[in-house]
Amino acid sequence: MKYIFAFIIASIVFSSCVEPINKSFTKLPPGIWRGVLVIDDKPVIQKQGEEFVEKTDFSGELPFGFEVTYTSEEEFYVELLNGDERIKVTDIVYGRDKATAKDTVEIHFKDFDTYLSAIYEDDIMEGYWHVNYKEGYTIPFKGYFGKLHRFTTLKKEPTADLSGRWEVKFEAGTEDEYPAIGDFVQTGNHITGTFMTETGDYRYLEGTVQANKFSLSTFDAAHAFLFAGKILDNDNVIGSFKSGTHYTSTWEGKRNPDAKIGNAFDMTTSQIGDEKFDFTFNDLDGNSVSLSDKEFENKIKLVKITGTWCPNCKDESKFLKEYLVNNPSDDIEVIEVAFERYKEESKAVEVLKRYKKKLDLPFTMLYGGYADKSITSEMFPQISKVISYPTLIFVDKNNKIKKVHTGFAGPATADYAKFKKDFDEIIKEMRS
Repeated sequence: MKYIFAFIIASIVFSSCVEPINKSFTKLPPGIWRGVLVIDDKPVIQKQGEEFVEKTDFSGELPFGFEVTYTSEEEFYVELLNGDERIKVTDIVYGRDKATAKDTVEIHFKDFDTYLSAIYEDDIMEGYWHVNYKEGYTIPFKGYFGKLHRFTTLKKEPTADLSGRWEVKFEAGTEDEYPAIGDFVQTGNHITGTFMTETGDYRYLEGTVQANKFSLSTFDAAHAFLFAGKILDNDNVIGSFKSGTHYTSTWEGKRNPDAKIGNAFDMTTSQIGDEKFDFTFNDLDGNSVSLSDKEFENKIKLVKITGTWCPNCKDESKFLKEYLVNNPSDDIEVIEVAFERYKEESKAVEVLKRYKKKLDLPFTMLYGGYADKSITSEMFPQISKVISYPTLIFVDKNNKIKKVHTGFAGPATADYAKFKKDFDEIIKEMRS
């Protein structure tokens, strides 16, 4: 009897406390995944005097999080996870490779013309990240289901709290040196934040601090950024920066709550004084469009030099769209002139049409040409120089340039709120 009684009790406990495993999915397991781009396994080296010194430990793995969510037994979407940012992706192809008899998946990031392709087996994905507009540019990719950590599961006590504002120099001491601001929030071993430069920010970064070392990364389908650093003392750090497999840099930072970089409204200036600003480009249907066209008469024109491959440009487009929705008016026109990574006009226009539709942009979209700053500068001789995508030109109702804003400090930065305030004040001034 006691065995029967034990069996009954066990049955009751099992049925009341243990939920059945969800088998409703038919493709990738739903939930959190740990993604990794394998970009390098070499340390960054710097010269100090006559000696070459390894400045920081440098991991070749660029980690990021993503989540698989099902909307039905057959349909699912993926969200990339970086700090507070979630990027939803629905353009997914799932199938079976006849040659290997293994499941395959392609996750297409059509906004940026890139995609992940992988073979899936036993809760692991293995494949590549492909950048379509760079010939032969692929980075090995792996995905692990149910792994919650980003860099490590270790919990070494940090030697400093990196929270706050940092005065940063990239490529310090070289002719390529440029300033930035590091802005971070650290809670225990976890750290988030970004770097703001004079031409834009380095997106939503997330990572870990372990003893006197720290690492930060982001993958947003357009950029793959990996930062590694070493804490020298409470107020000084050094580090390395890698963008994909094509660019490596070093940087150093000093804690400074008053750190500043150049004013984005002063970096690019008008070269035509009180003369009227004008240009002519084709729209996405091949029609010639000029700023002096009748449809733009008596309107404030926000002329944005942009590119679909640029996340900061995308952030600014979202801001402009949101502004027009929240401040409906007939006297403002946004005109985006896009410079693309394809040299073939037909391919570039195809990407632009897809981008405009995907983001539902209510703007005039024009094709400018190939994305090269020197070429773009030649297209816009009325301003001093195009040094960043995006560049936003404020043009009044008389077609005169009032302001030029270089770069874009987006929602990942602490300066985003200030930009919105400045933008609103400029529009009010142009209407007065």
